[in-house]
Amino acid sequence: MKLYFTPGACSLSPHIALRELALSFELEAVDLRTKKTQSGGDFLAINPKGYIPALILNDGSLLTEGAIIVQYLADLRPDARLAPAQGTFERVRLQEWLHFIATELHKGFGPINHPKANDELKSVWKERLASRFAILATAVEKSPFVLGEQFTVADGYAYYVLRNWRKLTGPDFAGSHALKRYYESIAGRSSVRAALSAEGIE
Repeated sequence: MKLYFTPGACSLSPHIALRELALSFELEAVDLRTKKTQSGGDFLAINPKGYIPALILNDGSLLTEGAIIVQYLADLRPDARLAPAQGTFERVRLQEWLHFIATELHKGFGPINHPKANDELKSVWKERLASRFAILATAVEKSPFVLGEQFTVADGYAYYVLRNWRKLTGPDFAGSHALKRYYESIAGRSSVRAALSAEGIE
């Protein structure tokens, strides 16, 4: 398999999953501005959507959309328990969290980071994001991970969005002890450290 990524971008989530699962894979960086791959290829010819992550499977098939990719990967090694079994209510809960992270947290940064957004609009969107991150904080206040005691691909994705939230709130997450503990516990995982090192980021 080959994961097309951009350092520090949302492709970090499937990158972490690949390392958690100890799967064999290659990495190739993508310049999202030029749509060129590290080897000089045309990324649009690989993924017409033009964004990452993109995963090329061993049979040459293309898989996109981070929340889908991580579930596909988790199902390759169910013994690693990165996702509950298909068809269970616990799997639905995982999908619920992945959807929430993708639509309410990840996409919520778009207006804040838009170059044409004024300070007033950014403030409104930051306040909205804060209310969404409060939901995540409540979920992990009494449990190590969003689904309880077991680390899953939802936690890897949550770690990515928390990296962005930390840039806006500071290392103490605006006083949220739950988010700070949760973030630091995931940051300390060997899979996460290896992914960050491979991408050349901290």
